[in-house]
Amino acid sequence: MISARIVAMNLATKLSAIRGVGPKTAEQLETAGLVTVDDLLNFLPRRHEDFSEVVSIAALRPGKVTIKVRCESVQTKFVRRGMRVTTAVLTDATGKVQAVWFNQPYREKQLSSAGEFYVSGEFGLQRGRYQLTAPSVELVKDLPIQTGRVLPVYSQPRGIKTTLFRKILAELRPLIMMLPETLPADIVGSEHLASRSEALTAMHFPESSDTIAAARERLEFEELFSLIVAAKLNKAENSKLGGYTIAFNQPKVKQFVTSLPFDLTGAQKRALWDILQDFEAGTPMNRLLQGDVGSGKTVVAGAAAYQASLAGFQTAFMVPTEILAAQHAETLTNLLAPHGLSVALLTGSVKGKARTELLAQVVEGSVDILVGTHALFQPSVIFRKLGFAVIDEQHRFGVKQRQELLAKGSDHHTMPHLLSMTATPIPRSLQLTLFGDLDISIINQLPKGRKPITTEIVSPNSRAQMNDKIRVELESGRQAYFIAPLVEDSGLSDQQSVSSLAKKVMADFKGYRVDILHGKMNGESKDAVMRRFLAHEIDVLVATTVVEVGVDVPNSTIIVIENADQFGLSQLHQLRGRVGRGQWQSYCYLVQSDSSAPTRRLRELEHSNDGFYLSEIDLQLRGAGEIYGTAQHGQLNLKIANLGDTKMIARAAAAATRFAAMTAKNPDILLQYEALAHEVNKYQRLTTLN
Repeated sequence: MISARIVAMNLATKLSAIRGVGPKTAEQLETAGLVTVDDLLNFLPRRHEDFSEVVSIAALRPGKVTIKVRCESVQTKFVRRGMRVTTAVLTDATGKVQAVWFNQPYREKQLSSAGEFYVSGEFGLQRGRYQLTAPSVELVKDLPIQTGRVLPVYSQPRGIKTTLFRKILAELRPLIMMLPETLPADIVGSEHLASRSEALTAMHFPESSDTIAAARERLEFEELFSLIVAAKLNKAENSKLGGYTIAFNQPKVKQFVTSLPFDLTGAQKRALWDILQDFEAGTPMNRLLQGDVGSGKTVVAGAAAYQASLAGFQTAFMVPTEILAAQHAETLTNLLAPHGLSVALLTGSVKGKARTELLAQVVEGSVDILVGTHALFQPSVIFRKLGFAVIDEQHRFGVKQRQELLAKGSDHHTMPHLLSMTATPIPRSLQLTLFGDLDISIINQLPKGRKPITTEIVSPNSRAQMNDKIRVELESGRQAYFIAPLVEDSGLSDQQSVSSLAKKVMADFKGYRVDILHGKMNGESKDAVMRRFLAHEIDVLVATTVVEVGVDVPNSTIIVIENADQFGLSQLHQLRGRVGRGQWQSYCYLVQSDSSAPTRRLRELEHSNDGFYLSEIDLQLRGAGEIYGTAQHGQLNLKIANLGDTKMIARAAAAATRFAAMTAKNPDILLQYEALAHEVNKYQRLTTLN
């Protein structure tokens, strides 16, 4: 029996020492981040192809198929800028079939080589003829015999071919079969999981779809387990820190809430109560306040800042852009100045004598709430007594930036309270994983009187009728956004750029003031355009998704999203939230790229204004990678876990909670599992906020 220590030594072996890996290949692998044997074993296939059931061309039926063929002819053509189409005619003894690939010109060279190929993919009717669309291709003589014809297909970093990965891994198969367990034995047993060695063997040397499914279950569970344990341990560590105790001043806070010119919703009251309780706990608050666009998060944060001020503490309110900072400062001044609080604004534009005087006021404590951008965590900003930090659109800031801001209120023993805010509704399953180290408050109600936005899917053929409705709004003195998916023309006929869309809008709405906004403009230019739009010096703003998170323009009641079928559901909902911020009925028009039937996500958006419901649907449709592929703190790089699999998350969370509780009491338990400890520590660094 080979010891775990010897296996660990082998896992640390450089790939350059493996038979079949020459200096050039080793360099390619290293550039792709694959240096050791362990790196390669955890480089999982992106899919598996089943070549065990082969049919003849004559027997083809619509659906997923595999055929064994020769290539009669192949050619690649440029059809338009940015698009190359490779077409091949494939033959066997029973007939011929066409196969097509888009932007895969290497297929021409691959199919030009002599020999037979296994071709596997979707067979169906496309543009009036039956063909295989974007199938995988394997040269028969290259297939390893031991796979049973179910083959792993790897991504190809630095152009490294799948066949080379299979060849190197075949050399490592004996080692894979001896890998030690990385999870506690009781968890593997109670969850009925495959062992780690069985799982990696099945992934790299699959025998059937059943063994692959069992392998995926094991690896997905382990990844989620490690991530959730990390979040739980972070939370336990945070509870050991000292936090400023801010006693609840019920009469004053009640008076403040009563004096507001509007009634707080039930959800706002619950969120505020959560924060006020955290203030009294004696440990630093680490809370995420998530609320849909326009739900009133700023008011809740302002009320909490008022309570902090009553106890003698200052508040730092950090936001990502200058114009948003200015709007928050104005909102907070209107809320808090009547109660004797001083609100100041610090951005990069505040310079010279004005900046010097402001910083002096912050030091002496005459500024109760300092609103600003990244300028807040600069060394020159010194607070007299910072007890509460609010970070809006928290995913725009990194861990280091948050730590630098919090350090301004730390006395080495006690930390300020932290409230992070986001307008992106986060699915429950993501809350359990990415944000497991935070307490979470949700504002899932809109303020009274806020009218739901009317959303309509528009075919390109119905643009004239849509424009008529927009003119009615513009003639009433309202304003409109038009959203284009691209900054510049890409050569794709069905994609709108800002410039081409602006020309169309100017032609359709003559006499109205039209301007452009996009991400390639510098910060000052973007802010200038938004200020002009806010001041109603612009009637129609043609922009990219740069306006997805931005200032409130209550007078804007129309948003038109071009090529809406090419956006994600959560992003569409965020864009829609740019309107509906005032007293007037607002409208969102989702203009499709063509006249085909609307996608499910467009229909869901048309029927619902509930961002939390839509975030769950988006998670189902696209997976977490595209919604929140980069955790707000760093790259998670989940290899296999599906954050939309709520049942698996529940299983992993239950086991992780038990294990984290034991580890918090006795850290040596985690050290017994070296590989698990390594993963947990990695996720702790990536997901911690404090």
